[in-house]
Formats: sequence, C-alpha cells, structure tokens
Amino acid sequence: MKQVIGVRFKPTGKIYYFDPNGYQPEKGGFVIVETARGVECGEVIQPVHGVADSSVCKPLKKVIRNADSVDIRKARQNRENEEKAFRICEERIAKHKLDMKLVEVEYPFDSSRILFYFTADGRVDFRDLVKDLAGVFHARIELRQIGVRDESKMIGGIGICGQPFCCSRFLSDFQPVSIKMAKEQGLSLNPVKISGSCGRLMCCLAYEQPAYEYLNKITPGQGSVVRTPDGEGTVLEVNLVSGKLRVRIDGTNEAMGHWYNRRECSYLRGGKRSPMPEEAEPETEEELQ
Repeated sequence: MKQVIGVRFKPTGKIYYFDPNGYQPEKGGFVIVETARGVECGEVIQPVHGVADSSVCKPLKKVIRNADSVDIRKARQNRENEEKAFRICEERIAKHKLDMKLVEVEYPFDSSRILFYFTADGRVDFRDLVKDLAGVFHARIELRQIGVRDESKMIGGIGICGQPFCCSRFLSDFQPVSIKMAKEQGLSLNPVKISGSCGRLMCCLAYEQPAYEYLNKITPGQGSVVRTPDGEGTVLEVNLVSGKLRVRIDGTNEAMGHWYNRRECSYLRGGKRSPMPEEAEPETEEELQ
C-alpha cells in the first residue's frame, strides 16, 4: 500500500495521485505540487489514504507545500487573465481569417506560458497567429487542437435528459461507447436520438450496458421457442427491462399472443442460446450493479 492524496486541477478534470510528503491537507484545500508541466496549484479531492502499488504511476511526485492565501490569489488572477486572453485570441483568429474555433485558454500556475485549445475540421496553419499572440502577451504560446468531446467537456451545457453534461460534471475520463450498446439496449439507431451535443454517441449508453448484457444472456430472444404455463410457443416480442415476453402459443389462432414473465418461461430452442445454469437471474436490481 502507498499513501497518496488525490489532486485535481480543473473542476471536472482527472484526479492525480501525489506523495503527501508529510503534509495532511483536508479535502477542499489547495496544495502546490510538481507536475510534468511544472509547478501547479490543485484542489485536494481525496485526503491522504492508501492505495495499491499497482494503482500508482511511478515515480510518484511529491507535494511541495500547502497553498497559502498568496497562492490562491495568484490562481484566481490566472483565471481572470484566461478570460482576457480568450477575447484577444478570438480577435486575432478573426484577423488572420483562420478556420478554427477557440475553446479554452489555460494559464499554468507560474504563468510561464499560455495554452490555447481549439477545434478545427482539419490542419490549421497558425504560425502567424502564434507570433501575433506572443507579441501581445510576451509569453510562450502553445496552441493545441482537441476533439469535439473534449470541447463539450470544457464548455459544458444541458443534455437531452435536462441535466448538465456528464463529461463536464463528473466524468474525468471518456469511456468507450459503441453502436453495439444502443442495439443491445433496444434503442433507436437514429444518430440524432443516440448522439450527444458533441455529435458523438452519448456517454450514458455505457452506464447500463453491463445490466443489459446480463439481461440479454438470461432472456430468450425474439423467435425463441419457450415453454409457458399455457404450453409451448414462439417469442414475438421482448421487454428486457420489465422481464416480459410476448409469446404466441402453438396451435392457437391468437396472432398477438400473451405476455408472460420471464420467470414463467423455459427456453427450449431457437432464437438465442439457453442461459447456462450458473447464470441465475438476480432477485433485486441491486444485484445487477
């Protein structure tokens, strides 16, 4: 076990581990740490605690000291400078007629350089823009092109669910999302309905995917032949969430069939494979988590 503290440099950024170096900062406090990008001031998200050695990227950098009022004031001043730099950069982009969209400006703690994040459809020749900005700010200028998902995370907004974007609220890392998830969850494959504001598949498709994968394993699929309390029949429709199957009983003239609980039906053949004996269905929703 290794004693670490979790530090975050942006409100919804990734949490990084540091060696507390004898300091005991409380959650919500600020510390000065050495990073690959230089000295930074970060917020303590996780106080000193133990983690497995395998969870730590070595060598683990140390906390330099607790942040004082001067450090916090400087960090706040950097945030104000970022807003000014954003406006100036947008003016210079328009002046040079560059096909790019400025997303965010970042001042490191020591203000030794300024980072400008932007999106663009292709490659952009911004050499003249860099020279122009360097002449204005008299600092090292770095322009970094990012993807549309990173843009949504930085800017934020309201999703179709009516809640703030997950990526700008609590997601520190983007999870892989595939169209297969939408298929297994029975969602419409219309890109408009399953895509977020960034134009990519919604991150929330991954939240319930493990539960749907399990339910797909234990539920006979459409076209399966099952045994019901009323006899054998063919599955016409499946509702995974409610655990209901619409079955047309063999030898009857009822085209619409009847609804049965999944527990009332035994898989016989066809459709998808029968669940294995060890794949017992959970009794509660908590067991799916």
